[in-house]
Amino acid sequence: MPRLQSITIQCLEALQFLHGLGLIHCDLKPENILVKSYSRCEVKVIDLGSSCFETDHLCSYVQSRSYRAPEVILGLPYDKKIDIWSLGCILAELCTGNVLFQNDSPATLLARVIGIISPIGQDMLVKGRDTYKYFSKNHMLYDRNQDTNRLEYLIPKKTSLRHRLPMGDQGFIDFVSHLLEINPNKRPSATEALKHPWLSYPYEPISS
Repeated sequence: MPRLQSITIQCLEALQFLHGLGLIHCDLKPENILVKSYSRCEVKVIDLGSSCFETDHLCSYVQSRSYRAPEVILGLPYDKKIDIWSLGCILAELCTGNVLFQNDSPATLLARVIGIISPIGQDMLVKGRDTYKYFSKNHMLYDRNQDTNRLEYLIPKKTSLRHRLPMGDQGFIDFVSHLLEINPNKRPSATEALKHPWLSYPYEPISS
């Protein structure tokens, strides 16, 4: 846990710096966080090939799918908060070794998000330019069966972050759920996330 804490702080400070320049990384995933020093537990956020300025005309195809924020999938306007969502997904994965929202398609990804985190608010569904691709008119989630090519309803399997992160302590789970807030207006900025109590929890020091 102390290593995870240290990596989290460094990633948030990197995002705080980028976001301060008006940049969105747009492709935060484990492959884009490099270990600079194992012994000192230093990491570096890399690959700004997909990044853009918040003032750019933002395209809806950004972020690797397992780390893609709900607002991007639904075709809503997005901002730097999408990087915070990706970081939440990455931290869960670093804790367990498994992708948090395993999926075969954007619809199955949404089913996992709804099942593990919470339902998506009506206001987001109503305003989403692409909501119709995944939700019926009465907001039932559906997907096209790859084998039969027929549309099928998806029933999200109800679980929780606590259940998905059995190795994490409660402070860590609270922190990850803070980052994985479905509504981007309620999701913290990098600066706000850095103030979360879990980041100053005094674990035993890392022995090298």
